[in-house]
Amino acid sequence: MGSIIVLFELEPDGAIGAEGVEPAVIAVHAAGADPDVPEDPQPYTLCGLETGPMEHAHYRPTRPGEPWYPLALADLRCHECERVLRTL
Repeated sequence: MGSIIVLFELEPDGAIGAEGVEPAVIAVHAAGADPDVPEDPQPYTLCGLETGPMEHAHYRPTRPGEPWYPLALADLRCHECERVLRTL
């Protein structure tokens, strides 16, 4: 797989997050990049959820060894997506 796209799974009812502005993030997922449109995710996350309702995080690690997810959201990362990433 080429690069990955980091996606936010948001509260379905539009609950407001901690900053009081954005919808609350309930999980951080990873999906493969679409081979035809590299900025778009493939239809499913690595754990098998549909990517359509998720929000693109526009996050990329800046240095080698940094995690695939934003550090501030480490507690919300999808452990199944992470497990699959380790096998790639």
